[in-house]
Amino acid sequence: MTSYFAPLHIQVCESIAHGYDAFFQIKRTRSGTSVMSSAPVPSLYRTPYSYDDKNMNRIEFVLYEGQKPGTSGLRKAVKVFTQEHYTENFIQSILGALGDRLTGSTLVVGGDGRYYCKEAIAKIIRITAANGIAKLIVGQDGIFSTPAVSAIIRKYGTIGGILLTASHNPGGPDADFGIKFNCENGGPAPDDVTNKIYEITKVLESYKIAPGIDIDVSKIQSTTIQVDGKNFTVNVIDSVNDYVELMKEIFDFSSLKKLIHGTPERAAFQVLINSMNGVTGPYVKRIFITELGASAANTVNIVPLEDFGGLHPDPNLTYASDLVDSVKNGPYDLGAAFDGDGDRNMILGKNAFFVNPSDSVAVIAANFTSIPYFRENGIMGYARSMPTSCALDKVAAAANACCFEVPTGWKYFGNLMDAGLLSLCGEESFGTGSDHIREKDGVWACLAWLSIVAYSGKSVEEILQGHWTKYGRNFFTRYDYENCASESANQMMVELEEHITSASFKGTKLTNGDKSYVVKNADNYSYKDLIDGNVANKQGLRILFEDGSRIIFRLSGTGSSGATIRLYVESYESDPSTYNKDPQEVLAPLLNIALQLSKLKEHTGRDTPTVIT
Repeated sequence: MTSYFAPLHIQVCESIAHGYDAFFQIKRTRSGTSVMSSAPVPSLYRTPYSYDDKNMNRIEFVLYEGQKPGTSGLRKAVKVFTQEHYTENFIQSILGALGDRLTGSTLVVGGDGRYYCKEAIAKIIRITAANGIAKLIVGQDGIFSTPAVSAIIRKYGTIGGILLTASHNPGGPDADFGIKFNCENGGPAPDDVTNKIYEITKVLESYKIAPGIDIDVSKIQSTTIQVDGKNFTVNVIDSVNDYVELMKEIFDFSSLKKLIHGTPERAAFQVLINSMNGVTGPYVKRIFITELGASAANTVNIVPLEDFGGLHPDPNLTYASDLVDSVKNGPYDLGAAFDGDGDRNMILGKNAFFVNPSDSVAVIAANFTSIPYFRENGIMGYARSMPTSCALDKVAAAANACCFEVPTGWKYFGNLMDAGLLSLCGEESFGTGSDHIREKDGVWACLAWLSIVAYSGKSVEEILQGHWTKYGRNFFTRYDYENCASESANQMMVELEEHITSASFKGTKLTNGDKSYVVKNADNYSYKDLIDGNVANKQGLRILFEDGSRIIFRLSGTGSSGATIRLYVESYESDPSTYNKDPQEVLAPLLNIALQLSKLKEHTGRDTPTVIT
């Protein structure tokens, strides 16, 4: 590596200094024929390290179908992304969707460290260089948590960011990969942007690439290269610093440090933080060990691995069972797990007391004054995804505050936040966050719970028990049936929708055992955005009962193959004698009704769910 200081600190890889060929434009057709033209390729000069775009070669290639982003970007098996030109096509389509704003702009690039991240980042650097981007901000080793990307986009005012993650899906050469675009507000691209990206993938004829650029992202450095007479800069930055600075603005770290260390009046509060070998490892190390003074023994699986060490990085009772066992059998007062890209969380109290994600956001809302950020800025409003329990609604009603219901997908919260209508929100899928960024944030949620514990002087279980005493309990469960045959799953949903939306279904009394429920309404949920007017249709089948109970069915948009059927069941209880009952016991009649109505077993052959929350 060679360093230059004239006047900017510039470090240029030896491969570039020795002069690779410059610039290709790759062209594809449906024919599949590949042809390299004989036009001369402009050379890369050692001084001043410039690319010249006067002549570009063309290569024809096969058109790939099915690059339609789901709820959180494009997720496929690694073997799909590693097909020739597949990744390049999708990246060029993202850039194409930015239109005239692309030239001279700045993008953030990083991922969760899973298999194929490094190769994809190298391709993104070369493609963005050829497309007129002025600057990239890349995390060291290609590492950025999803919340950190959102924070950095907002802090530095970039045009957006490209995230390389399949979130909570497994990693490795035989597992999943994903590419997601976040807009200039730091949040996931809204439907109109992802639809535009998809339309471009279907007609794109070429992509531009500067194949000679080779940036070492393992080192914090700034590299500037001339591309077509203009500067192209890659800033490799510390992956953690900006995010940690933001957390220290939101939370009282001195108070949290006292909690962890203990005082003469209160014993040290023992935590166990599990990063599941995902991206949060460096963030956990810096925040919980360096800043808050926890022991290294209070953390596990904090080294990001390409295959997550064989773990399924989804923080729930099934895939994070090792954390559950450790907290149940150990001295820990709080356990927390985060998913592959760091936006999801699971919180446990002493003896592995489980905090349902729907309750988690409600508790944070009810105790917002425990967090300095909210004490200073106040609460503009609350919001939850449609399948999430109505526990948050109870808190909002008591505070005479607005509570919005939106489809699943964090992008639907962004417009409300940008309009100043929303401060705190959550999803039942282990996602919690606030308007400090435009993504859900696992580490933030853990720090929020620690802040409530420090402020109240109560345990996790005591906090939740007190919450139920004040607001009642929304019993809630979710059943996931993963990797079902897509055709069978779709047929089940079609038949169920026809049944529940028929005129005769409304008012029907459904009975199981000694429990009966009268249907108040049923539909396929749709949402019109209050800010931009965009409409999201077919967001889940809802059966709403007169007593407030709900049954919901959705097909998940976060899987890379097959279909995941999600069944959600909720029932509200105000009788304190019920609060400590097992949700599976309380909800059994509704679960049986849901399975009978949907004929799920007949359609899928599944007797039991893959995951129960």
